[in-house]
Amino acid sequence: MKYIAFLRGINVGKIRIKMTDLKSAFESMGCREVRTYLQTGNVVFESNKAIKELKSILESGLSDAFKYEAYVLLYAFNELADIIAKYPMQRDEVNHAYVLFIENDTAFEEIKANAQNLPDEANNIAYGNQVIYWKTPVGQTLDSPFSKLLAKPKYKSTATMRNLNTLEKMA
Repeated sequence: MKYIAFLRGINVGKIRIKMTDLKSAFESMGCREVRTYLQTGNVVFESNKAIKELKSILESGLSDAFKYEAYVLLYAFNELADIIAKYPMQRDEVNHAYVLFIENDTAFEEIKANAQNLPDEANNIAYGNQVIYWKTPVGQTLDSPFSKLLAKPKYKSTATMRNLNTLEKMA
């Protein structure tokens, strides 16, 4: 089975991991055909293990190998093309296109409910199957109310965001 893993919170702040070391760590946990993308913890690989078992193995193994509390959002690779294709907003040069991956139903519903209270961003947020699509002006990502909502510590273990361009390269 081919998978895609998104590591939460690496190479931003104090947690620094070289992609060659990350690749080696995945291989040491039995993953095959491991490829990393950019420096933000995007990994495509193959494994015979079920997704739930694999998530536990990866989080534990990465935590031990790199001495931090690892959070891994894990998906079947074939889901990625569908997620990309369903991006519902017009893409242009003045906005970033993002996909927020959320693996916890409660967190998804909570973020969705709170986002609906952000009227200035209502036209730039759309909802998919456990993902939220978001468009924001270039240079304003970290200053937006939606970004500040997502930065809450309680979402650290269950949500991560990726630029649509990165996802397209991975696919």
